[in-house]
Amino acid sequence: MSMTNVDWQNRYAPTLDDIEAMASHALATLPEPFRSLAADVTCSVAEFAEDDILEGFGMESPFELMGLFTGIGLTEDGAVPQTGQMPNTVYLYRRAILDYWAEHDDNTLGEIVTHVLVHELGHHFGFSDEDMEALEAQADADGIEAFPRD
Repeated sequence: MSMTNVDWQNRYAPTLDDIEAMASHALATLPEPFRSLAADVTCSVAEFAEDDILEGFGMESPFELMGLFTGIGLTEDGAVPQTGQMPNTVYLYRRAILDYWAEHDDNTLGEIVTHVLVHELGHHFGFSDEDMEALEAQADADGIEAFPRD
């Protein structure tokens, strides 16, 4: 699409609610059994991660973290919530996601939101970052798109 055909004068950046709607759609379209296993995971969208979270990961810029899983994964007895246990939550960070989107024009915003959400849900299912990197590398080797098109 040519830049002259897009009315950029009347476009606005996606809001927190827009990102949340994309994440809700991604959750609703997960294949089974993943959709059922993630049914109790809440999704929250914020502008950026809190400073203490960034410090905990040794990150200097809030643009470095697009998502975070908090809680107890299914492989860590997370399947049976304990009294007083906070719900498992995936946090998506709008500004970091938008920055990534601006730098990677080969993916749609919806694809990026879905990818970050699925990555964080991987932690709920018990996968480490290294596990997920290996799975993505294998998918690439097998010719499977990391950012599937709807």
